[in-house]
Amino acid sequence: MIKLLLIGLMVLAQQASAESNCPETLDFSKRQLAGEQLVNLCEAYHGKVVLIVNSASKCGFTPQYEGLENLYRKYKDRGLVVLGFPSNDFGAQEPGSEKQIQSFCRNTYSIEFPMFEKIRVREGNADPLYQVLARKAGEYPAWNFHKYLLNRNGELVGSFPSRIKPQSQALVNAINDLL
Repeated sequence: MIKLLLIGLMVLAQQASAESNCPETLDFSKRQLAGEQLVNLCEAYHGKVVLIVNSASKCGFTPQYEGLENLYRKYKDRGLVVLGFPSNDFGAQEPGSEKQIQSFCRNTYSIEFPMFEKIRVREGNADPLYQVLARKAGEYPAWNFHKYLLNRNGELVGSFPSRIKPQSQALVNAINDLL
């Protein structure tokens, strides 16, 4: 009985140790877009190159969805994942429900990269994930389609404003350097 108890304590200690290795940038659970399933970002994406983007369906930058999906498809087998977080913070350009957003992304841009719950990203009212990203980057998103790039250790290595397109050489080079 004591052996069993000791084994149980060792397993719990290993789990706690593994959880404490989660980088601050990924230490969140987020609900998938228009779904109920929570995804632990650390468990799902630690060890990958992660591009986090706040998105909107009715924005001048919305065509960047195509470029983001192209990046994801081109590099996912090498370890890149794009994570989309719809937000209605700028110009009320994401007014729809999560089901409407999901339908738009799938039907208009054939989005396959993971999309998550609609959140706030603007300074002063940002979701904790975006508070961490902004603190580490020294900047909050100023508009839709701001991109934060994390290396395989979950460390923030780049912050790209909306005007930087997914296919820009600067972003593609930064991704390639991490893969």
